[in-house]
Amino acid sequence: MSGQSITDRIAAAQHSMTGSAINKAVCKATTHEVSGPKKKHLDYLIHCTNEMNVNIPQLADTLFERTASSSWVVVFKALITTHHLMMYGNERFIQYLASRNTLFNLHNFLDKGALQGYDMSTFIRRYSYYLNEKAVSYRLVAVDFTKMKRGIDGVMRTMNTEKLIKTLPIIQTQLDALLDFQANPNELTNGVINSAFMLLFKDSIRLFAAYNEGVINLLEKYFDMKKNQCKDALDIYKKFLYRMTKLSEFLKVAEQVGIDQGDIPDLSQAPSSLLEALEQHLASLEGKKTKELNADTKASTLSSAVNSLSSTGISFSRMDEKEKQQALEEEQARLQALKVTAPLFILPNLFETGRRNSYQVRESLQSRDVSVFPSPAGFDALSDLLKPTLPTHPAPPPPQVAVHPGGKLLANDLDSSLANLLNALRPEMHWSQPGEKKLTGGQNWQNKTMSTTQWSPAPMAPAPMAFPINTPQVPVYGMVPPQMGHMGGVPVMAHQPLMYNQPVLRPTNPFTPMPGAQF
Repeated sequence: MSGQSITDRIAAAQHSMTGSAINKAVCKATTHEVSGPKKKHLDYLIHCTNEMNVNIPQLADTLFERTASSSWVVVFKALITTHHLMMYGNERFIQYLASRNTLFNLHNFLDKGALQGYDMSTFIRRYSYYLNEKAVSYRLVAVDFTKMKRGIDGVMRTMNTEKLIKTLPIIQTQLDALLDFQANPNELTNGVINSAFMLLFKDSIRLFAAYNEGVINLLEKYFDMKKNQCKDALDIYKKFLYRMTKLSEFLKVAEQVGIDQGDIPDLSQAPSSLLEALEQHLASLEGKKTKELNADTKASTLSSAVNSLSSTGISFSRMDEKEKQQALEEEQARLQALKVTAPLFILPNLFETGRRNSYQVRESLQSRDVSVFPSPAGFDALSDLLKPTLPTHPAPPPPQVAVHPGGKLLANDLDSSLANLLNALRPEMHWSQPGEKKLTGGQNWQNKTMSTTQWSPAPMAPAPMAFPINTPQVPVYGMVPPQMGHMGGVPVMAHQPLMYNQPVLRPTNPFTPMPGAQF
């Protein structure tokens, strides 16, 4: 049975409809597909354990519900997901598991319906037992042995004697449950059990590293202990040697299934003379007659044993350093991918949109014969994106004012004169004469004065005088005044001063000489 079943798809759809993303991720990570849980689902669940608004008990209960399935694939993958969260998730997850009275009750699990059901059911029972012991160990010491600080100033190296003697048996129990998995290379035949074995391999390295440092601390304090403490310490050391042998067998299986040789530590046992020295010291404390070793012999034997176990501890730390380096490389690759993909998917769209809009604007302006930047040198700041052009048509000629017969520049009718003048300035616009009666202008127009005294001197035509008009024209109601600058897309020429004949006003004093009169 491979691939997601219909049941998996229906369950995922139900969780999508209810909006439960965590339940959907758990369902996706524990499908009927005969392969390990996918990394993207595990990473999402790890992220959920780090969020303060996520209900950790609900997440754990969802995983427990998946272990109630009758399929060994679903149950095995639920255990793997739980183990992965215990290793890499927030500490709140393992704290909740440690606070529960019961965890996985799978000691009677058996899948009779699948092809590999019988064989895989055995490993499921062993695997669930180890996860239970891992949670119990955290409940007893309130710390995960696989995550504690190691080194000369680590937790196990600086622990006092009384606490050390109580802690090391807890590590031994958890390590025994791990080594009882007992998988042979020919039994690791699918991706599910291989994923579980890989997690157990990493736990075994880190757990034994803490165990090794505790034993080094125990040996350094052995010759200063009391008789009862020496007896317990000697028993712990003998069990340590036995578990080192079992761990070497476990690591041989890991080497055969394809785990990198550099990740497998070198186990260096202490010299056999150390065990003899420990037994002789305990016998001397009990009052038995034995050959007593001098202080120099004890110191040299202890020093050689500590150096040997310390070299083993150094080799255990290589896997942690490799994992850190791998995590850094993955993070750098992720950042590099973001830097590369951002210009490819975002910038072309922006430039294409800008180029398309600029072309449309330029075509619109060219169709109207309008220059956006009327500079003689043009504007080329954005190259092909926006390049306005200057109008290519010739400039309109200066307006010509028609000279009427009789030497007059303008007609006697004021409205007609203004209309002719505007038509000359803007030839494309035509002004029409209104048909209604004019209040001013025309041939019958007479100037009405308010003066009461009428003088009747001899009529004489005054000499015409030229007055330049430099002021702007005042528009008449109904006429559109000429605009300055660029209006409507048509450039308008500057106003030219006009000259027209204006009669001189007759002075009101009849006795003053008239200009141009002959006496």
